[in-house]
Amino acid sequence: MGKGKEAILNRLGRIEGQVRGVRQMVADDRYCIDILHQVQAVKVALARAESEILKDHAACCVSEAIASGDVAEQRAKFNELIDLFDKVKR
Repeated sequence: MGKGKEAILNRLGRIEGQVRGVRQMVADDRYCIDILHQVQAVKVALARAESEILKDHAACCVSEAIASGDVAEQRAKFNELIDLFDKVKR
């Protein structure tokens, strides 16, 4: 991870708190729609965390592979991204 590690860890901590909140809402038999709204908020927060981690990967790992001039390493990083995007489509 690069420079954004602390921000990502903070974001994940907030998500962890949101998930605990959803768990408590279920335990407290809160209104289903309210729970679903909070689940949506967790999903959005996770998507943002995913985006930040991907940006960090591109800024750090991928750019290092490009700068290295190592074609095999460049291909490996490119293939990692392709595999990731394939998983997202499923």
